[in-house]
Amino acid sequence: MARLEVVPFADEHLDVAARLLAARHARDRRAEPLLAKRFEDPASARVELEREWRSDGASGAAALRDGRLAGYLIGASRESEIWGKNVWVELAGHAVEEPEDVRDLYALAAAGWVEQGRTRHYMLVPMTDPALIDAWFRLGFGQQQAHGIQEVPARARHSPPNGLEIRRPSVDEIGSFFELDLALPRHQRSSPVFSNRPLPTEEEIREEWLDTLSKDEEDVLVAFRDGKPLAVWSVYVGGPTSHFRGVAWPDRASYLAYASTLPEARGSGIGVALTEASLARAAERGESAMVTDWRVTNLLASRFWPKRGFRSFFLRLYRSIP
Repeated sequence: MARLEVVPFADEHLDVAARLLAARHARDRRAEPLLAKRFEDPASARVELEREWRSDGASGAAALRDGRLAGYLIGASRESEIWGKNVWVELAGHAVEEPEDVRDLYALAAAGWVEQGRTRHYMLVPMTDPALIDAWFRLGFGQQQAHGIQEVPARARHSPPNGLEIRRPSVDEIGSFFELDLALPRHQRSSPVFSNRPLPTEEEIREEWLDTLSKDEEDVLVAFRDGKPLAVWSVYVGGPTSHFRGVAWPDRASYLAYASTLPEARGSGIGVALTEASLARAAERGESAMVTDWRVTNLLASRFWPKRGFRSFFLRLYRSIP
């Protein structure tokens, strides 16, 4: 095999890189047909690729073999208040002919990122290529998040347990949701997740609820028993998000973005009922797919969502440089 030459990514690489991305997406769609077909077209793939390349502070590397582009890697930063001094490589931010080549691409790109003090690295990787995932693992990455997908049944079943009321909440009920909203972040801060994000204040929770209920971007359902709120599911219906966009966003889809259940109500069937209700409403909206995501170190979530029919189709990998 010819020797690999790795150079900084530049505009001149965009056209061939788009063809590499389109080819990878075609392979991904053979394993997960719910992904959008249009990104098999290099012109559509280039739109997503160029968006990553034009992001503020984006940089990357290109791999050349016999003078021909054989792979690329592009990363950019997100909010440091949430993610630390970071670099994110989105699904459209990398594609290679040979999985091993990502190790050489990362070696060049990461040198500049670490020199800038950006030592928290996040990579979104297709679940469909075990060799590619292995190459990232051999760079010191581990799996942090799973992103799941499932079909929306034409007629989703919805049969809540006796005594359970599932409905959209009203503004005057917000004051009763504080403990419910804190249940998930409290769980995420415990072992073995150990999230370091601060708990929201009551005022922050109130403001978020007011903002959510004033818009039509989220389909929010709360489960009540004897008037007490026990669980909340929120499905984002406003289109692609920062978590699912571009090649990661299926056509006619919604994003199950938030799910929180009081500890004493877990395991009672409430989560199953809310998921069924959310899928039923998605079917009424004419959607064909629903996506969600979960921390793999969250033992409850990482077991619950696959049992609800969500299959992993890409992963978030993470590496922190000491």
